[in-house]
Amino acid sequence: MESNPLRSRSSEFGMLLFLAAEAMFFAGLVSAYWVLRAQVLPWPPAGQPRLPVAVTGVNTVILLLSGLALWRSRAALKKGCRLCVAGSIGLAGLGGLVFLGVQGYEWSRLIRFGLTTVRNIYGGLFYAVIGAHAVHVVAGLCLLLFCFFRAVRGAYTEEKAGALAACRMYWLFVVAVWPVLYAIVYLY
Repeated sequence: MESNPLRSRSSEFGMLLFLAAEAMFFAGLVSAYWVLRAQVLPWPPAGQPRLPVAVTGVNTVILLLSGLALWRSRAALKKGCRLCVAGSIGLAGLGGLVFLGVQGYEWSRLIRFGLTTVRNIYGGLFYAVIGAHAVHVVAGLCLLLFCFFRAVRGAYTEEKAGALAACRMYWLFVVAVWPVLYAIVYLY
């Protein structure tokens, strides 16, 4: 099914179009964040918990390493090492799961400390922007799981890797968006 190079290229082109739309989505979220943030001084508002900058910084490194692991799947594919491809995908998925787990833990702590969506715009913006990314991570993990099982069965070769290429593009996009969001929301 994927042996047709035109089909493989069309799935990559389709993913590029989808990622362009996703980039616009995140650009809109970040723009709304900046516009609304400019209306509230001081930022963050008094009485709000501080965001876990250090823990989230380490978590950012974990997500970046998961992107690197998936990036390496391409080299493994060129070597013809089916288990290496599956291992790269598995490591990327594990990194994504750890990232999501840490984010969930931090969210639960922030909610207990009073950062909610209804208290003020600060909490609402935080959960909208960071939550949108979390949804994308979950979608990426589903794609990684799908590709992992296909890789274990040996479904990918250099000539038949359109689904894996599309998955890699999506995951690397999700990974690349995070440091931008981290810098804007957590650091600035």
